[in-house]
Amino acid sequence: MRRSGAFARQVLLVRVARRDQEPGRDRGLGGGTATLTPGHPYPAAPRPSRRYGFGRFADAEIRAEIEAVVPVSPALGGPVAPVEPAASGGVPLLPGERTTARRIKFALVNSCTLASLTLGMLAIFLAMHGEVRTAAGFLIACVAFDGLDGALARKLGVASPFGAQMDSLADMCSFGLAAPVVVYASLAGSVSTTAAAVACALVAACSAIRLARFNISPRDGRFFCGVPTTMAAAVLALAVLIGLPVPGTAQVAVVALLAFAMVSSFPYAKLARLIKLPPWLWLAPVIGALIDVRLTFALVVVGYLASGPLLWLRQRRAARPA
Repeated sequence: MRRSGAFARQVLLVRVARRDQEPGRDRGLGGGTATLTPGHPYPAAPRPSRRYGFGRFADAEIRAEIEAVVPVSPALGGPVAPVEPAASGGVPLLPGERTTARRIKFALVNSCTLASLTLGMLAIFLAMHGEVRTAAGFLIACVAFDGLDGALARKLGVASPFGAQMDSLADMCSFGLAAPVVVYASLAGSVSTTAAAVACALVAACSAIRLARFNISPRDGRFFCGVPTTMAAAVLALAVLIGLPVPGTAQVAVVALLAFAMVSSFPYAKLARLIKLPPWLWLAPVIGALIDVRLTFALVVVGYLASGPLLWLRQRRAARPA
């Protein structure tokens, strides 16, 4: 249909051009088309245009309308054939060789991502029914699956841009939405509803900013820029799970502090660097957890949050010219 319409418009343009160039035609007094016949010294009356009236202006308007639909090449002096849009295929979800084994691995990795997303939704439902600690346990499982899908993708060689986007969307659901909902349910009755809602909404907004910034930022193998959403959600879930004996106002302040730490520019060490720390540094929190798990957890969280500003100051001092 499209090609036949274009062909009809081209034929119409050619017919208009030929009519203007016929030897037996001339222009009358009113600018209309007049016919010269043998034996008559004066041309016949101009023939009116059925749409635009008399004269060359009618022909010019017809030509302009046709050329607006069918472009005319100035080099060739004729109409340009319309270009059919190229059929663009979809972007492959799995780049590289698409064998059955690689597809199974790809499906396994994305199943872990979808499991994290599903557990986050279940945590929201449980928190709405008052089962706050169970919901916090589901958030911990979300953190485990979030780390598992990335490790499997790298080990099995099926990392892809599609998987990265899936992971980011699942993180927003599990850590940017489910974690604040669970925290809000845990704060119910201990603080004002407005304070709890503002603090939890701040966590959701900062999580979205943190994930968007991470998606467009160059990767640094040593440090995160700001506290990752996974770490913030793990801290919030563990705080709800173990039940820290902290006043409600202090809990709201800590939630807001975590939200701002996610969008800060402070460098925070990745887990791969933390594992390489001396063994005695890992032995201290383990012994402390056997004595008082709540106090040890609070000290570890405070130490991790303080490490960002300290590393930032150290880097600034190292960057100063001697």
